[in-house]
Amino acid sequence: MRSARPGPVHVVGAGPGVGAAVARRFARAGHPVGLVAPDPARLAALTLDLAAEGIATESYPADASDPADLARALAVLAERQGPAEVLCFSALPDVGLIKPLPGTGAADPDRAPALDVAGAEAAAATVLPAMRAAGRGTLLFLSGDAVEHPHPDRAATAIAGPARRTYAALSRALAGTPLRVAHLVVVGRHEPDRVADRLWELYQAGGEAYAVLTEQPGTQP
Repeated sequence: MRSARPGPVHVVGAGPGVGAAVARRFARAGHPVGLVAPDPARLAALTLDLAAEGIATESYPADASDPADLARALAVLAERQGPAEVLCFSALPDVGLIKPLPGTGAADPDRAPALDVAGAEAAAATVLPAMRAAGRGTLLFLSGDAVEHPHPDRAATAIAGPARRTYAALSRALAGTPLRVAHLVVVGRHEPDRVADRLWELYQAGGEAYAVLTEQPGTQP
């Protein structure tokens, strides 16, 4: 049974699309919202946009592929808002890594997991101690369709996608505790609100989960 007083949701990779939709969905249920994104100006703009909708947030800029930078940002949010009840890791891959196999450099396969594995691990390691102490907490991971459909046109990110899935599976070590892990894979194009609603459903359902949100027939590019 959920606490009568929802704890903070901290969104890593917050942007005007899915990140903002997640913020709105959880804020609607009374969760304080904390936002992390790499670009300070865009993060400030998102904070102002949400404030105009009546959603108060805390934010702190950080590069999700830099574990120390990300851990610092999440620690600051926890100081300001209290420990996260929900961590939503939805950081986007470096667009420079989305390229065909022939154009992939020798270092690219290492750069992709810096976000998808090292970043996710750093985020989880930062919030899990307080979640354990509180006896509640949910880790939500969001990935693109490289997890389900690796493609040679997205070689480096296709390597990292399954790595994040593997990391989420390893988090089953939390079985038997009140802490939960869910991983949502988004295939194709979707309205941000639909993605946020599915993440909310996974949070509400509790338990370890791996879910795929498939593209609906007739979806416009």
